[in-house]
Amino acid sequence: MATTLSLESSYGGEDLRLPTKMCIDDMLKKHCGEFGRWQLKQFVLTSLAWTLGAFHSMVMIFADREPQWRCHPGAAGSHCHTGSPSVCGLPQGSWEWAGGRRGTTVSEWGLICGDKFKVGLVHALFFVGSMIGAGIFGHLSDSFLGRKGSLAVVCALNAIFGCLTALSPNYLTYALLRLLTGFSSGGIGLCAFVLATEPIGPKKRGFAGMSTFYFFSGGIALLSGIAYIFQTWRHLYIASSIPSFLYIILVLPFISESPRWYLVRGKIREAMKLMSTIASSNGKQLPNGVLLALDEEASASANDNNEHLENKDAVVGSILDVVRTPITRVRLLLAVAVNFLGSLVYYGLSLNVVNLKINLYLNVLLNSVGEMPAFIITAVLLDRFGRKPLTVGTMWFSGFFCLMGSLMSNVGVWKVVRMVCGVLGIFGMAGTYNLLFIYTAELFPTVVRNAALGCATQAAQMGAILAPFVVVLGGWLPFAVFAVCGILGGVFVFYLPETLNQPLYDTFNGLEAGIAQS
Repeated sequence: MATTLSLESSYGGEDLRLPTKMCIDDMLKKHCGEFGRWQLKQFVLTSLAWTLGAFHSMVMIFADREPQWRCHPGAAGSHCHTGSPSVCGLPQGSWEWAGGRRGTTVSEWGLICGDKFKVGLVHALFFVGSMIGAGIFGHLSDSFLGRKGSLAVVCALNAIFGCLTALSPNYLTYALLRLLTGFSSGGIGLCAFVLATEPIGPKKRGFAGMSTFYFFSGGIALLSGIAYIFQTWRHLYIASSIPSFLYIILVLPFISESPRWYLVRGKIREAMKLMSTIASSNGKQLPNGVLLALDEEASASANDNNEHLENKDAVVGSILDVVRTPITRVRLLLAVAVNFLGSLVYYGLSLNVVNLKINLYLNVLLNSVGEMPAFIITAVLLDRFGRKPLTVGTMWFSGFFCLMGSLMSNVGVWKVVRMVCGVLGIFGMAGTYNLLFIYTAELFPTVVRNAALGCATQAAQMGAILAPFVVVLGGWLPFAVFAVCGILGGVFVFYLPETLNQPLYDTFNGLEAGIAQS
């Protein structure tokens, strides 16, 4: 680490020392603790925002479901049969919704038969908003708003848009408000993930980052209980939006801003004060004579001669550089395809519960619980078997059970088997989702890593946008499409290199040299 330089003061011979400059990771490892009491509190409180994100993302499963229907007492006979698979061929006025017309958006606005596509459209608009919001709030969290400020804004917008959605007078207003809710929801995961993991030391950061998915799955499970209590869609939107207000009032004041954001914004005093708080909360003490610095500044102060950092242009890359370079161009195309297919299957299976004709609340609960073991299993096996075989295995696992689900009928005991296939399918794809962020980041050099990750994330959002339209097909077709996507995604991964125990290259030249030597 940086050497401490002594100067003899001309005032009384006092020993003055220049501060030792350290980057945040080194300070966490040496003096503050990588994952102590302070980080645990910050991680839990911040990650609770993922639960709110799950509420706003998955509430449409219940709000936009097609409820049961029945024949009017006087219409039974040749015109109406309750056992009919659809009401589309029945005369108007011969049937009615079993739970009343205002139970869901489908029954209130008649989103069936020729208008059934509108259900998939409003779901897709939510994910379009998420794609836009992720980019905008990603920028704002890096700039003047900061991580905590951006999280406060997205939670407030979610609460406002969610409550306004409950007041929608018609379908068009409802669709617009779902687009706006998606816009604000798109920033929740990004802001919460960064704010929760940035103050954690490097040895614990990866495992903690993968653990954030538990809060999203837990949110889906909790939502199924809320939806069981509030079974009309307007009440459900209010009940699922109020927790965002409560989060701002009761939780956000106890969350700290990221010390890394303070540092890159030049707020050294605030960053040092926070690092001192982290150390004392973890039962440690930050010694005098240490000062936070950016990585390159800390590295420069560790050398007596730092001329190699002077008069050098920063190495900057863009997505165009990724496309121009043959190695990274192929990797980008494959990464985009795999992220697109994985997201389509994950969100598709989550939304497809409405087609299973079984207890919706129980099915959503089982799906969310089924995801959770996948996170811990992939975290444990990631460094043992490697990224490539584990990604192939989880995608093919999901694809296989989706294929089995497509072959099952939706009557009798077979619909229970199909439900189990759906749970196992989402188990496998949740594991893939957990892996892809890490795997994709390791495929590209530092100068273009964020740009490449941005493309992969956009591709994943496109998969989420398409998923509702696949679900609307109904019957065995959604499972068949998800099976093809899972199996094809695993085939694409075969053409990607293994990154386990490989260095994270900083430049294109370093990447090419490393490949040449291997």
